[in-house]
Amino acid sequence: MENEKWSFNNSYIERSNKETEEKISSESADFLEKSIQYLKKEMNEFIYIEDELFDKIGVDGVSLEVDDLFHTYDVMLGLKLPKKQENTIRTYLNNALKGEDIKFDLMFDGQDGLWNLNFTLDYVDGFREDMSILEAYRAIYQLLSSLVDSVKNN
Repeated sequence: MENEKWSFNNSYIERSNKETEEKISSESADFLEKSIQYLKKEMNEFIYIEDELFDKIGVDGVSLEVDDLFHTYDVMLGLKLPKKQENTIRTYLNNALKGEDIKFDLMFDGQDGLWNLNFTLDYVDGFREDMSILEAYRAIYQLLSSLVDSVKNN
């Protein structure tokens, strides 16, 4: 499987409280084998991962949590792409994410020089409610990697 190289074995993995953002614990790569439904059981938590794979595409880290109201899986990250690429980013996300409701939030932070991007994992191609956290992060990486390639080739 192509995704085997995206093992996230050397990732920094942290579980934190959604309200306070206090770290609950650091986790090993074994934690990623759990089902993403873990987040529906632990609604007060989010998972944060830093990995060199994300670094290579201009993403410092990626948070994953379940939305309290809609019970969807939400992805939050900062993306280092030029501000002038807004239309390309929006077009890519509008085409790549599938769903009826608002699919993503994108806002440029001039102080940090990066895009704050939030999107619903449920709308990513290949999403399954029974996927592992690892499979979820692989799907996120694949989407973001393709987005960055699209911007660079524009």
